[in-house]
Amino acid sequence: MIKPKYKLFFLTFLLIASYLRPLQSAEMIDPIKVDWSFKGLTGTFDRAALQRGFQVYKEVCASCHSMQYLSYRNLGQPGGPEFSEQEVKAIAASFEIEDGPDAQGEMFTRPGRPADKFKNPYPNVQAATAANGGAYPPDMSVLVKARKGGANYIYSVLVGYEDPPPGVNLDDGVYYNKYMVGNKIKMPNNLSDGLVEYSDGTESTVDQMAKDVTTFLAWAAEPELEERHKTGVKVIIYLILLTILVYLSMKKIWSRIDTEV
Repeated sequence: MIKPKYKLFFLTFLLIASYLRPLQSAEMIDPIKVDWSFKGLTGTFDRAALQRGFQVYKEVCASCHSMQYLSYRNLGQPGGPEFSEQEVKAIAASFEIEDGPDAQGEMFTRPGRPADKFKNPYPNVQAATAANGGAYPPDMSVLVKARKGGANYIYSVLVGYEDPPPGVNLDDGVYYNKYMVGNKIKMPNNLSDGLVEYSDGTESTVDQMAKDVTTFLAWAAEPELEERHKTGVKVIIYLILLTILVYLSMKKIWSRIDTEV
């Protein structure tokens, strides 16, 4: 017969387990695994994908999400999208940047310059939150590094929108996404086939746009990735050569010792 105190403990355990079960079922599933070109020891960014990804960010994401750590001139740097100098100037000039104060103490707007930071769509956090139903759109500069699952997670969320299953009720302004924790997200599904007209003629399917913009965000989070990979390869080669030299030296030294003995 179970003692009363153990019986109480057992019942409490059952109640907790029954409460946690629906929470566990609502946890996000593992993100889709994509064979990204930038993964691995010798991984590099696809330049065309980076340029297309910037186009998706500019035309779709930039109206809500900032990239405060990037300057327009970064778009022309080696290892990145590598737009030409003229293209970078044209991209920067397409934005109106607030500057000042001028000689009269007034703020003014001017065309953007390559040295300017990416324009923030909102003047402050409060304005961004108010414009998005109480949800703050995260800055995308290091979003890939900040989210568990990295590029795979970001891509999965972008393609993970579905109609909610039977029995799942969503509040207004909330959407069902099978890759989000809790399966609920306040960001609407902003990607649809043909939404962006790629300048290189690539078909802009949802899958293609999601991969391209994720590649661009991965570069934004680690713009030095290719240089780091090159350095890593050089270090490995150096260590291999050093190991061979040490082995040969030790072998020569020990051969003398064996001869003397």
